[in-house]
Amino acid sequence: MPEVPVFLSTKAHSPSPLTSLSEEEQLFYSTVRRFAEETIAPAVRKMDDDQQMAPGLVQKLAELGLMGIEVPEALGGAGGSFFDAVLAIEAISQVDPGVAVLVDVHNSLVVNAIRRWATEDQRGHWLPRLAEGTVGAYALSEAGAGSDAFALQTRAEKVDGGYRLSGRKLWISNAKEAGLFLVFATLDPTAGYRGITAFFVEKGTPGFTVGRKEDKMGIRASSTCELLLDGCEVPAANLLGEEGKGYKIAIETLNEGRIGIGAQMLGLAGGAWAHAAKYAKERKQFGKAITEFQAVQFSLAEMATEIEAAKLLVYNAARLKDAGQPYVREAAMCKLFASQVAESVASKCVEVFGGNGFVRDYPAEKFYRDAKIGKIYEGTSNMQLMTIAKQVL
Repeated sequence: MPEVPVFLSTKAHSPSPLTSLSEEEQLFYSTVRRFAEETIAPAVRKMDDDQQMAPGLVQKLAELGLMGIEVPEALGGAGGSFFDAVLAIEAISQVDPGVAVLVDVHNSLVVNAIRRWATEDQRGHWLPRLAEGTVGAYALSEAGAGSDAFALQTRAEKVDGGYRLSGRKLWISNAKEAGLFLVFATLDPTAGYRGITAFFVEKGTPGFTVGRKEDKMGIRASSTCELLLDGCEVPAANLLGEEGKGYKIAIETLNEGRIGIGAQMLGLAGGAWAHAAKYAKERKQFGKAITEFQAVQFSLAEMATEIEAAKLLVYNAARLKDAGQPYVREAAMCKLFASQVAESVASKCVEVFGGNGFVRDYPAEKFYRDAKIGKIYEGTSNMQLMTIAKQVL
């Protein structure tokens, strides 16, 4: 066992230079990566064991501007682009994908939904708070509404001055840390998906409870909880967008979110590769480093090639989104492929580490556990294939 936990030894970078980035983007990426190495890396093992974020970490993310990447500077944010958010998610994921998903959901789903659909008053109220460190959560999924995302049973009914929400949400990322929840409920069940409406619900609202936290295989620093709404009343001002437009809000934000998950899986793969390459140079068998064996060289070369291909897909989808060009197909492709690459590279990383890859003293097994979720949340791989097929056939 090494004297220092290997989670602290993450200085190796991704297998290829960031040649597709501007100088400003490279500086931003390097700043976030350095923050991840210096601030997040020392806490990775404990966060994984404890299944929670390190105390004060969210506030440190906010101080670096990572909780309001696309929030305008006038509202207290960094005034960056969606591509900046993708770079931040990738950089953090090379160290801990569990922390990265908090940043991803908060920015790509919650902040972007508010920027796109909220009123000016709502943006002025919520965006500064989110940029300052109030965590956002996105509450769409239910027991019977996973891939069939709009088979919602959570009900909303009009009452004097607002709405009353009742139902149960499952698998809600950021739920434990969040102060603001975007909750999707059916206002008119007879209207099908056209009855779905989105609401702001603040933590502490009477009738709203964060329930059981899931004991997960991977990304364990990230909380995933059920939400219970029992006659939870919110004012009319907490309606996001228009009544019956919740499905449109969900579709648009999830398309963006899939690029974020692609970036998370890209970063995970890059982190696993960096650890595998570093270990292979240090590990000796038969009197020489295992990187001198062609089989190991070929494995690392294949991993690097897969990562580079995933990077091009993720970056292209993010660039298209920022340019206002169609990107639904590209978002689905990058999430599908990057999640496949993450699982493949993480598995090969375990193999490079050999027996040490199977024990928790080394980072390989955590990357392997973290990788699996990429094919499941924000649209399973089969759902991505359906989307791609509709776009290309």
